[in-house]
Amino acid sequence: MKRIITVQDISCVGKCSLTVALPVISAMGVEACVLPTAVLSTHTAFKGFTFRDLTGDISSITNHWKQEKITFDAIYTGYLGSFEQIELMQTFIKDFGDGGTRVIVDPCMGDNGSLYSGFTKDFAAAMASLCSKADVIVPNLTEASFMLGIPYVSQGYTKEYIEDLIQKLSELGARKIVLKGISFDDKKLGIATYDSQTEKITWYFHEKMPQNFHGTGDIFASVLTGALVRGLTIEKACRLAADFVVESIKATLSHKDYNWYGVDFESALPFLISQISDN
Repeated sequence: MKRIITVQDISCVGKCSLTVALPVISAMGVEACVLPTAVLSTHTAFKGFTFRDLTGDISSITNHWKQEKITFDAIYTGYLGSFEQIELMQTFIKDFGDGGTRVIVDPCMGDNGSLYSGFTKDFAAAMASLCSKADVIVPNLTEASFMLGIPYVSQGYTKEYIEDLIQKLSELGARKIVLKGISFDDKKLGIATYDSQTEKITWYFHEKMPQNFHGTGDIFASVLTGALVRGLTIEKACRLAADFVVESIKATLSHKDYNWYGVDFESALPFLISQISDN
């Protein structure tokens, strides 16, 4: 069985980060190992959440893995809360990223034109440095803009603008780019994928859902990583990830009293399993 290590926080309630990555990757028939960076009582959209930083535990955990000669088919990093954690991940990739191990970096640090609380432009530059070590990066438009140090454009952009943005992202060093949250009209939302070896951009658009939910980016990145490890092409992996997010949102909105803090991805897992089994 293939094995993925995913590195991000645990929000005990909230359906994001590790509480999403673990069940989704496991449902895809891939062993999901975890390296938690912090433990939160809930995700940060709740008020009064507790937070315990686990940075001090990361090196001892990874040193034990080296002693046991544990290897991974993919390294998937999500939310990282500090410069030190970014530096630790660069070391981790150096120690565990050889031998065909894929490195997928989801630079979780902002959305809708703003960085998340506590993050700065310097942090975005450090994240760009981590992305240079990746095989695949999965930014949204906000994260892409901050990593490149250019103004964020929310609407009215052209296809040529997105193509230029992708080209600049590829210059950071990652071999493949997955740029999320692209929209040229009010009805469709999509993804552009780019392979630096073929210099080909592939577009995929799906219906734009009427409501946004916390954690859907984590779901997308988890499915993408699982699909890549299962052998799907980057284009098929992106389509599957996007379709699963849409199915999860639809399942959520089908309930009269749905939870506001995350999507009902559990109900959509049969869809995911059937799709991954067909590929």
